[in-house]
Amino acid sequence: MSPHSIRDSFSAVQERIAAAAKRTGRRAEEITLIAVSKTHPAEAVRMAYAAGLRHFGENRVQEWEEKRGGVGDLPATWHLVGHLQSNKANRAAGLFHTVDSLDDLALAQRLDRARAQLNAREKLRVLLEVRLAAEGTKTGVTPEELADLAEKLGALEHLQLAGLMCIPPFLEEPDKVRPYFRRLRELRDDLATKLGRSLPVLSMGMSHDFEVAIEEGATEVRIGTAIFGVRAKG
Repeated sequence: MSPHSIRDSFSAVQERIAAAAKRTGRRAEEITLIAVSKTHPAEAVRMAYAAGLRHFGENRVQEWEEKRGGVGDLPATWHLVGHLQSNKANRAAGLFHTVDSLDDLALAQRLDRARAQLNAREKLRVLLEVRLAAEGTKTGVTPEELADLAEKLGALEHLQLAGLMCIPPFLEEPDKVRPYFRRLRELRDDLATKLGRSLPVLSMGMSHDFEVAIEEGATEVRIGTAIFGVRAKG
């Protein structure tokens, strides 16, 4: 890994994002690229920042705590994209700008109380993670439970629900993932109608399928391997 390789990878991904957006009459500027830096060292994050990336996704609270000493000075946006354990909610509320994997009311209430105790000026942005396939290893709220959870979040003064996120099944042919992305977009549109307000964010698509996700309406894509290379074990 080198500054040159990360810069080249970032440029290549940007070109692919622009092409996918153009196919559906969108602008590349409408899509936020989140560089998923989990398992990669702080040095790699600094290289990516120098290349122009501004949004970074981490999977675990503890890993980010260990890493932030080397990158915490960067004026970037830090996303928690992995499942949040309830006993780490208080820490997460002060460590991240956005929690993109919320799927439980009790967890939301913990985050809300933690933000209140921090006297944070801004609300914590959250996305609801939706489980679109019956995979035992996946977390997320079911489509049937989604509206009820979203409505209850409205009572939490320190959280701002901005949209939905999903991690669909990994399929070798990206086009076969398309129905899952389409389904999330439909759920978002229905939910926005029920709530009577905009939910602008659709976080969906990773290194192997982000172009299809963009074609189906993704506003944020989470890219790890295509930026940083194969992740270290951990």
